[in-house]
Amino acid sequence: MTQPRAFSEGPSALATRSGRILPRPRLLDLFSCQGGAAKGYADAGFDVTGVDIAPQPRYPFRFVREDAIAFVLEHGAEFDFIHASPPCQHDSECQRIQGNAHPDLIGPTRAALELTGRPWVIENVRGAVPKLRRPVMLCGQMFGLANYRHRYFETGGGFTLTQPQHPAHLVPQAKMGRPVPPGHYGQFVGNFSGVALARKVLGVPWMNRDGIRECVPPAYTEFIGWAVFADQVPALGVAA
Repeated sequence: MTQPRAFSEGPSALATRSGRILPRPRLLDLFSCQGGAAKGYADAGFDVTGVDIAPQPRYPFRFVREDAIAFVLEHGAEFDFIHASPPCQHDSECQRIQGNAHPDLIGPTRAALELTGRPWVIENVRGAVPKLRRPVMLCGQMFGLANYRHRYFETGGGFTLTQPQHPAHLVPQAKMGRPVPPGHYGQFVGNFSGVALARKVLGVPWMNRDGIRECVPPAYTEFIGWAVFADQVPALGVAA
């Protein structure tokens, strides 16, 4: 199994390795929220456009307010790679405990992505694993983050991802939503305290509490972005 590599090469080095300058590949970030996933892809070298049905004034890149599935059905083929994070509340443990009902959008999202003819990933939480096809799990320990936060990534459209080695969890976690004691990792979910700490640990300094508790840490998608370049750049051709 492959370990995540250090991100020592910038986007320009990757684009010019063949001796010619390429435009930055276009990435579509569906169900974008405040842009944790987007930041990682941008750091890897993508030109990012986010789509969400709710306004996202904190989103740090180009943003379109629209239904994500409708948008990808109409415009998905215009992009080189597509990331989708359907709302996880339907499968999250805390929402099930509270008895809250939310739509299950994983299946409809996959169906829409498969129609684009583009490579893609669907990201979600542990509770959604039975619905995901051979997902790869990423954890903060794989990237040197003082956090665990497991997220699962199904790949498709010709793109595959190798499961990295998973370091042991040796540091105790604070209880869900509670302040983080010394020598512990925070979970940063629910109505947690310690927004400043969470921003630093997860690498999302622009986010508020609402964004942090749902976000994909940028380190995860920077790793995926580099894998996309290694696996897909010869075939991308960069979407017109």
